[in-house]
Amino acid sequence: MTVAAEIVDIVSRAGDIILSKIDSGFSIQHKGAIDLVTDADKASEEFITNELGKRFPHVAILGEEQGLTGSKDAESMWIIDPLDGTTNFAHGNPHFCISVALAKAGQPVLGVVYDPAAKEMFTALAGGGAYLNGKPIKVSSIQKLQHSLFVTGFPYDAATRKANVAVFGRIMQASQGVRVMGSAALDLCYVACGRVEAYWERAINAWDIAAGSLMVAEAGGRVSSYGGDELNLFEGEVLATNGLVHGQLMTMLDG
Repeated sequence: MTVAAEIVDIVSRAGDIILSKIDSGFSIQHKGAIDLVTDADKASEEFITNELGKRFPHVAILGEEQGLTGSKDAESMWIIDPLDGTTNFAHGNPHFCISVALAKAGQPVLGVVYDPAAKEMFTALAGGGAYLNGKPIKVSSIQKLQHSLFVTGFPYDAATRKANVAVFGRIMQASQGVRVMGSAALDLCYVACGRVEAYWERAINAWDIAAGSLMVAEAGGRVSSYGGDELNLFEGEVLATNGLVHGQLMTMLDG
């Protein structure tokens, strides 16, 4: 079994754990005023980290809930979001996923994002393309803002939320629409498979974007900072597009 197949297997089983919590019930805690965590998040991450630790004992692991296991300077690192879209999950909204990426020297080389409710498995390998349920995907070919559909997110930080309101309004006026769906990893996968033309967000974490950013790049899109620099997973901002509207959106974000 290849490494990619092993991760797909692990993530599929973690998805079953999350779905089982919907039937059996789950507890909710607050990490901040509006930042939630459930025991489904914790159970998923515990399962994933245990499986990765057994199979790849010399690779560091960074998880949203458990933090860093291993050296922060490790050449290779698993980056895990065990339940991206926790607020959706807690409210019974079935738009959430699991995201696992392998990064080497800070760059993702393998990504798996699984939506267990929709049974959609997104996978990508550096240099090997991006796939949805085993079929190749690619970004859209739309070139103009006014023909584009976009997606963004609003972080838990109040000041950053307020700043994005102005950006949201500008881009809404210039496009066919902007959606807020509540899962950064799935937002990136939707760019990769052409369901939306772009996604942007600030105050974002590496576990939210590591796998999805590789998905976009391997599907023929472009991923960068707001200013167009190479994406740094740990700098807290991302702009991902089909590549054709990238420059136009950068202007709108600066405006």
